Amino acid sequence: MKKVYPDAKAALAGLLKDGMLICAGGFGLCGIPETLIQAIRDSGVKNLTIVSNNAGVDGAGLGLLLESRQIKKMISSYVGENKLFAQQFLAGELEIEFNPQGTLAERIRAGGAGIPAFFTRTGAGTLIAEGKESREFDGESYIMERGIVADLSIVHAWKGDTEGNLVYRKTARNFNPMMATASKSTVAEVENLVEPGQINPDHIITAGVFVKRMIHVPNAVKHIEQRTVRKRVIA
Repeated sequence: MKKVYPDAKAALAGLLKDGMLICAGGFGLCGIPETLIQAIRDSGVKNLTIVSNNAGVDGAGLGLLLESRQIKKMISSYVGENKLFAQQFLAGELEIEFNPQGTLAERIRAGGAGIPAFFTRTGAGTLIAEGKESREFDGESYIMERGIVADLSIVHAWKGDTEGNLVYRKTARNFNPMMATASKSTVAEVENLVEPGQINPDHIITAGVFVKRMIHVPNAVKHIEQRTVRKRVIA
């Protein structure tokens, strides 16, 4: 089966629908599938629920889908870099389901592993626990969290072969590998596209069996969320 598509629009054709649940890889602006996000914006699909650690920033990443008001709900850990997000949330135009970061990561991993639910101590006895099943193990209180299985996952990888095997680079790895496993369909954008056998099997992080479609993005723009530099010392 051919997995490589000519562009993001073609790769997402037939996979998008109103009201769907999408896992979007990345952490802040690091490792985000921006080309695929732009194609989702251009498609006009609406009432989306997006699972992502962050909500992008104003004018970049998932911020593009907030600008076009295509997101109905965010399932996230941290959204503090996006002013538009705050405005829409405070105006009652956007739903938010906050998760502790480790809990969010495990919910996604569990979904990909076929685990429907698990118990964790994180959030027990707090607002996070409201409405959730609670049990005691070894004298400690735990709350039940559900695994996440999305309709679609979009991920960004540093390298991939035409069979869908993926390699992520450094911190851009973040949420991408677990999200690639936790959906009915995964579409990947890769910076370096190679032929099967050109990736050392020991270096493969996401196996091609999880990836349904791919696009090549050789000139991916890599934004810097918070630029921090030292003052130049002039001798």
